[in-house]
Amino acid sequence: MFHKKIFIWPLLLFLLSCSTVPLTGRRQLNLIPAGQIMSMSFANYDEFLKSHKVIKGTTQARMVQRVGKRIQRAVEQYFSEHHMQNRLDGYQWEFNLVEDKAVNAWCMPGGKVVVYTGILPLTKNDAGLAVVLGHEIAHAVAGHGSERMSQGLMVQLGGMALSKALEKKPRQTQALFMTAYGAGAQLGVLLPYSRLHESEADHLGLIFMAMAGYDPHVAVNFWQRMAAMKAGQSPPEILSTHPSDATRINQIKKLLPEAMRYYKKS
Repeated sequence: MFHKKIFIWPLLLFLLSCSTVPLTGRRQLNLIPAGQIMSMSFANYDEFLKSHKVIKGTTQARMVQRVGKRIQRAVEQYFSEHHMQNRLDGYQWEFNLVEDKAVNAWCMPGGKVVVYTGILPLTKNDAGLAVVLGHEIAHAVAGHGSERMSQGLMVQLGGMALSKALEKKPRQTQALFMTAYGAGAQLGVLLPYSRLHESEADHLGLIFMAMAGYDPHVAVNFWQRMAAMKAGQSPPEILSTHPSDATRINQIKKLLPEAMRYYKKS
């Protein structure tokens, strides 16, 4: 009887705390109230910007703003057309370029986006940056970070509610938040998400960039450049939480016909 309770409780918790991923409809665990995570996101984002050099008014900074806002409009249109616009309630979009050599970019809940200067040599232009922003924003709107943080609360903090975790273990909870949403990663495009999350973000990201007027075929070139940059550094796919570069590129190629149906030339 004792063992049955151990297995039944996580199942009940999953069924009672489910949301679904846009596009795929996959059910996901989400223990975190939207308002609470949004407030935490905004506070952490502001704190991050205060401790880093934010670049304003340059050609690159204007590119980040320009591409970011086009992806934002595409995301809002997609959610509106699929009657999910309530999923974006409370979003306060913001796009900032930060001086840092790390190959990094991320999006927190509520549309709080950071692009590091270190990734711009790989993106090369607006379309390349759209690949990255589409992917990172897809992680956020698909609730991948909240799903990961929910899993972390269960595994690392014994299923403790977020409010209680912040009260009892603030430092550990803060670290969990930053990792869950990618802000602590050195390679933001290669966030510590599962292979499933990465594939979903690739899929959604292609659609968002296509709707924003960027040719999704550019994604293949971007990931090929990423693969060349880290050649020899990736573990075998079976040992990694991410798709191998070859697997990812092949999957993207298979998704291109679907993404092209959304393509709107600017």
